[in-house]
Amino acid sequence: MSAHLLTGRERAKQLQAELKETFAQLAGESSAPPTLAALQVGIDAAAAGYVRAIKRACLRVGIAFRPVELKNDSSQGDVQAALGALNDDGTVHGIMVLAPLPDQIDESLLLDGLNPAKDVDGVHPLNAGRLAAQRRPYFVPATPAGGIRLLEDAGVAFKGKKAVVIGRSDIVGKPMALLLLHRHCTVTIAHSRTQDLPAVAREADILCVAVGRPEMVTGDWIKPGAVVVDFGMTYSDGALKGDCEQESVAAVAGMLTPVPGGTGPMTNVLLMRNLLDAYRRSVGA
Repeated sequence: MSAHLLTGRERAKQLQAELKETFAQLAGESSAPPTLAALQVGIDAAAAGYVRAIKRACLRVGIAFRPVELKNDSSQGDVQAALGALNDDGTVHGIMVLAPLPDQIDESLLLDGLNPAKDVDGVHPLNAGRLAAQRRPYFVPATPAGGIRLLEDAGVAFKGKKAVVIGRSDIVGKPMALLLLHRHCTVTIAHSRTQDLPAVAREADILCVAVGRPEMVTGDWIKPGAVVVDFGMTYSDGALKGDCEQESVAAVAGMLTPVPGGTGPMTNVLLMRNLLDAYRRSVGA
């Protein structure tokens, strides 16, 4: 068996074109151009790279990007004040708070102060709670939203399927589990303390992996014919690698999102889709 690869590049380009057209139309009807702000505290190479990627994504769909950079030694009060200014700025329609934050910053306290209507990352407790309760409107974190979109586009059947999500982060693992549950899967959330993790993974009709450990999952973890969604993106030995060892997993799985080129291209496009929703609500479109 050789898995069908679920690549996101072409689908992402199509969605980008659709978003660009929609943003252009809405911007022509409003005095406030669509704007995404990213708040970064301190200098971090990974965060800086993400900022560049977000900026490129904004340019592709024709929206404004506003980076806000604070010094690494900024106090909790300084950062909360910067976030409050973005909350109150009517020309800003979406806000991202970039991780990691310096040790002196209480991330939970900071995110509690984020305007939920501008929370395009879906990290505010209100958005997370509304997602859990399936009570719209809410924002879904872009990475799991992109993974679900790829599965839906591939015609994956969800109802009654056994889904296993390895990873329990607030921005990938937990929301992915909820999205699968909402589609009538029977969902198990596994993690580093799960006993006999490979055996749990082998039960999955749909296996989603989001742990940040390159090539941790190998082919002997996979149920023959399973759908495997690899959210991992780690640079190792000069190459971008996923959480799955692609060759051995592809030999067993029925479908697989490759790394690179799978869920990655979809993430920033779905972030732009969240920004579109935030903008529409802001301007009443």
